[in-house]
Amino acid sequence: MRPIRVLIVDDAVVVRRLVADALSSDPMIEVAGVAATGRIALAKLPQVNPDLVVLDVEMPEMDGLATLAAIREAYRRLPVIMFSVLTERGAEATLDALALGATDYVTKPTNMTRGGADLAGVYDVLITKIKALGPGVAGLAVAAQPAAAPIRPRRRRSAPARGLHRTEIVAVGASTGGPHALEVFLGALPLAFPVPIVIVQHMPPIFTRRLAERLAAKAALQVREGTPNTVLQPGHAWVAPGDYHMMVARAEAGVRIHTHQAPPENSCRPAVDVLFRSVAATYGPGALAVVLTGMGRDGLRGCEAIHEAGGQVLVQDEASSVVWGMPGFVARADLADAVLPLDQLAPEVERRVKIGRVARAPSVLETQEAAKKS
Repeated sequence: MRPIRVLIVDDAVVVRRLVADALSSDPMIEVAGVAATGRIALAKLPQVNPDLVVLDVEMPEMDGLATLAAIREAYRRLPVIMFSVLTERGAEATLDALALGATDYVTKPTNMTRGGADLAGVYDVLITKIKALGPGVAGLAVAAQPAAAPIRPRRRRSAPARGLHRTEIVAVGASTGGPHALEVFLGALPLAFPVPIVIVQHMPPIFTRRLAERLAAKAALQVREGTPNTVLQPGHAWVAPGDYHMMVARAEAGVRIHTHQAPPENSCRPAVDVLFRSVAATYGPGALAVVLTGMGRDGLRGCEAIHEAGGQVLVQDEASSVVWGMPGFVARADLADAVLPLDQLAPEVERRVKIGRVARAPSVLETQEAAKKS
């Protein structure tokens, strides 16, 4: 397989050189070109024909957002990874970029000239994302796609306590493509949603708070960043804070949020698995998990815990996902009660919450057998 061709766009010559050297060290990646401005990048695109663009957010003359908008006009499905600094301004610009159609982002140190483990870690994350988003990965467009027919999972493994139970909480996990998916999902739920929602979106500090604020502005629900000892309430959603695991636990006053900085799981903090395991332990068969678009397999073990506790699991389908990693692992493990397009997840969650605990969707074989008996 040929290397993934990458165009690097950054106004700082030192950054262009450092990133180019780091990417060139991997045999699966080829630096197809570099550009110092957005206008140069747009001129180079048809010349170098890259598979992916690494685009700086803050540039003079034509910044990353303007460049991204121009790229999306001509190349709707070309993956673009934003390269942004871990600051309030960087977080805001990155979320703007994701809303405009950026595929993903990587945060960089404010001083790219320093070496050490931090900078090496940035390159590792960037290289991993480039490989995941390179040629052959389906569903790269962030824009909503036409709804596809639901995919029925294979017959699920049996689990204890699979009687009917009332859904008491919705737990959501997301990563690459998650901000857009969360906006669509939460935006379709009513103000009077009868149960609380807890969310892990893989993002660093500052970014998660800004994300919660944006989601709150778009959704009818009240959305906040999770804080310790907060009592969960219906019609509210909480986003796990960056660099902290979030979990829930029952107390005298109700179920409360707890945060901690135990080691990352699946290279993530916050991790979906940590939240989902606590939801399974606290709510048992009253738990409903939703796994949205994302890279990697975070959430798989947590979904196993929810399934074994008698809870339900819904996942986003491949066609509407930016990357079908997290939901794909859960679906292939036969842990999903349903695999649905993004725009069908909120109605399905609302339906299940309204009618109470649905043990599981019948398999095709069971449906056929029931039809024969009737």
